[in-house]
Formats: sequence, C-alpha cells, structure tokens
Amino acid sequence: MIVEVKVPSPGESITEVEIGTWLVEDGAVIQKDQEIAEVESDKATLTIVAAEAGKIAIKSAEGETVEVGAIVCTIDTNIKPEEKTEEEKPQKKDSSLEYEKEDKKQKKVEPEDKQPEVPEKKEEKSEKVSKEYDLVKVTPVAKELMKEHDISVDDVIKGLKRLGKKEVEAALSAKGDSSGSALMQSKEASREVDRNRMTSLRRKLSERLVAVKNETAMLTTFNEIDMGNVMELRKKYQQQFVEKHGFKLGFMSFFTKAVALAMDFHPMVNAQLDDDEIVSSQFVDVGIAVSTPKGLMVPIVRNAESKSIPQIELEIKELAEKARNKKISVDELKGGTFTITNGGVFGSLLSTPIINPPQSAILGMHNIVERPAAINGQVVIRPMMYIALSYDHRIIDGKDSVGFLVKVKEFIENPERLLTGGREAEKLLLEI
Repeated sequence: MIVEVKVPSPGESITEVEIGTWLVEDGAVIQKDQEIAEVESDKATLTIVAAEAGKIAIKSAEGETVEVGAIVCTIDTNIKPEEKTEEEKPQKKDSSLEYEKEDKKQKKVEPEDKQPEVPEKKEEKSEKVSKEYDLVKVTPVAKELMKEHDISVDDVIKGLKRLGKKEVEAALSAKGDSSGSALMQSKEASREVDRNRMTSLRRKLSERLVAVKNETAMLTTFNEIDMGNVMELRKKYQQQFVEKHGFKLGFMSFFTKAVALAMDFHPMVNAQLDDDEIVSSQFVDVGIAVSTPKGLMVPIVRNAESKSIPQIELEIKELAEKARNKKISVDELKGGTFTITNGGVFGSLLSTPIINPPQSAILGMHNIVERPAAINGQVVIRPMMYIALSYDHRIIDGKDSVGFLVKVKEFIENPERLLTGGREAEKLLLEI
C-alpha cells in the first residue's frame, strides 16, 4: 500500500510552508513515527512524522514552497524495515553457559581440506580498541557494551546519523584539554564563502524588524535592579521548590509576574495601536523570547496576571522546550500583549530590544554583575542587573515608560510585594 504524506496545517492563517530539511534520504526505509522532515512557516518550524513504516519517496525538494495539504512524499508500506532475527538480537550474557559454549566449540570437527579459522584474540581486539580510546573518550559502560557486541569505536561513529552542538562542543573541549598548543596554531587562510538561503521564519522576522524601525516612534529607557533579594530567596528555597514542583526556580517567572502586575499601574504599556484606535487589553499575555537553532521564537504565557510563580515557571519551561524541539504550535506563538527578552543568558550587559509588533513595548533583561552600590551612605558590592524598556512613543508617554520600569524594579527588589499587588505589607496590614 502507498501512503501519501501531506503537509499538516500549522495554523488557520497559514496557507503555505517551506520544506526546510529532509531528515531521511530518498528511498530510505523508515520506521513508523520517525521524524522525516522539517517544514518552516513564517512563525515556526514544525516536524513531519511518518504515519507508517516503509520505503519513502520524496516529492518536494528542500527550499521548495508548498501549500498546506500538498503531498510531499509517499511511503510504500509493502517494504518494511529489516527486523533482527532472534539470533541477531542482543542476548544477555549468562556466565553459567560460557564454559558449555567453549566446550562445544572445542569438540567441533573441522574439514580436513580446510584450516580452522582462528578467532581474533580478545587481547588483540582489546589492544585495537584501546588505541582508538586514545582519541575518543568512551565511558566504561559503553566500552563493555562494545566488547559484548564485538564492535569498535569506528563502527559506532559510522552509525551516527547526525552530530549536534553538544557533540561538537565536547570535541572542541577535549581537543583543548589534550593539547594546549592547539590554541597557538594559526588558522589556515581561506577565501571561500558559504551561501545559504534564509529560512521562511528568518525572512519574516527580518521584515518585521525593519517595519518596526520604520513605522514606530521607538524609544528606550533604562534602569537597574538589585537582584540580591531574589537571588537569596532562590538559594534559600530552591531545594524545597524542586522537591514540591519537580523543576528549578528561575528569574524569568519573577519578571513575568512583575510586569503583569506593573500593568495595573501603567496600563498603556499593555496597549496596542490599531489604525486610529488604542486597544487596551484587560489581560496580560507575556511573550517570552526563546533562541532556537532556526531563529527567535516568542511563545506566549497567557493571563500571567492571574498565575502563580510556579505556574509561570512551568509554562515557560514547557514552551521553551517545545520551541527548541520544533514541537510548538502556531497557536502557542500567536497574540501576546507584551514581550520579555533575556540577553543576559548570553552575557549581554546592556542593549536596546526591538518591539515585537503589534505590541507597544518590550522589556530587556541583562547579565547580573557585581557592582558597587550606595546603600544607607555605605558603598557595598551588590548583584546588579540593567533593564531596558523599548516602547512606542506614539501611545506610551515617558512618564508611563519610566514609571513602569520603576514599578518592576520595586517588585523584583521586594519580591513579597508580588503577593500584595505592589502595596507595602505594613501598609496593607494597617489598612493605610
């Protein structure tokens, strides 16, 4: 039977996609549920999975633009992947049978006209493998498994389908550790250039960034935050938090909650311009910028104002993993009334983030650096973070932009106010 594989719909507003990468070769025999291709829309990169096992015939080339619902390949289910027989399947070693097997081998009579084959000595095999270990680091478990199935490091390397970032970084690290002189070697001169077509996602992102610069009156205001209290809170309760919720507590959830509550004091930062109308949302849907191999994606944490810190942290974690693993849906990327981007994870000290249209503002977080600060007339060293708010001056005045950052600063430096809606606990207690 021939099964037709069609392009799934990434979302209601998307009518065509671009074939990004084929993960299998034309004519390959694939397994059911195996990832076979990546398709790119102007909002996300999605994966096509094989509905059945069989031989694949590719109909659309990489880089080709196809309509949603178009047939991009077929699978011949009459040709199944080779299945290992019982003899070929790895058997668990039974030490009690070892001597019996050896005894049978010794009793076996060889033909007179043929010399018996001499099996490779274990010492020779181990010597051969040990030489390969000089170049490749192999764990003891992997080493035993390779000996059990009589394969070498070279066999394992040849069986790899793809090398990822972690593998390359590990190789570079090992190279640096093994020879310090490698750092002194000069790079070989080259005049070659590489040309790669921009993905649909990056082309759309480029168009939007240029449009923002040309169509908005974008300004940026700055402030700095003492991160000491939040860092101490995380350090004090991190273990209990992990034990109860099953994941670590980060900084992004605090900032997400802080901006959502700060909107109560400066609602125009959450507003959007639609032609001649200002649209003010009564909810706060915060987009969290996530860097992926295919480009920047901004999944949305909806109704952040009504969610707790653990709820926000979990949602950010799940959305980020989906985005990086190309499992995120277009609906999870649509909308948003405000965006947060964290350049600090890459070491950025200060930057001016660009608004994510049609939103009117974006908050930029940066690296936490110990700096001298004046507290009660004394100079002390504190963990400080610069924050930046880029905003559309057509609808957000300077008073609101500056006041919004000040309010975020108050929430982060006094995290208990995230429970009191920004009011001081003492005043709330005294009802003043």
